[in-house]
Amino acid sequence: MRADYFRLYRNQRLLSRSILLTIYFHFNDYLSEHPLPSQRGRILGLDVGDKYVGTSLSDERAVIASPYDYYQRKSFQKDGAYFSKLMGDYKILFVIVGLPLNLNGSVSRKAEDIIGFIGRIQEVTRGDFIFWDERFSTLAVERAMLEHDISRKKRENNIDKLAATYILQGALDYLKNRQS
Repeated sequence: MRADYFRLYRNQRLLSRSILLTIYFHFNDYLSEHPLPSQRGRILGLDVGDKYVGTSLSDERAVIASPYDYYQRKSFQKDGAYFSKLMGDYKILFVIVGLPLNLNGSVSRKAEDIIGFIGRIQEVTRGDFIFWDERFSTLAVERAMLEHDISRKKRENNIDKLAATYILQGALDYLKNRQS
């Protein structure tokens, strides 16, 4: 992750509909304001695309990420309701969102779209969202699937949720190493 990117966007506050929202761009920013709770809970991972959002969940000890589902985006109201229910059903502590930066660490157009989408979703869910550098995550997952001779149809149906799992596992590993 590029330090200059995180310095530029550290704790960016989005003003939307008279509600002040904070979106965290790095674990250190989040953890400095919110020590990890002692209770167990899950962490949700998201790989946001134009049409679908891949989702993954951690176990309650926040050690292992597992694919959950992929969600077809509809409207912000329906999307917000879906994620609000998901976060409530699984007692989500916070959400890790993959952010596709450019190779030089600058914010891509797609990353700007994702930041806007998450800002609107956060209005409904009131959850904590942390962005995670996801450069090449989908490519890494697709290569792994090709190496295992997974058919094109199965790759298409699973790529989003597996990319979300890849992103979330990277964040969980970072968190584990930070605590030890």
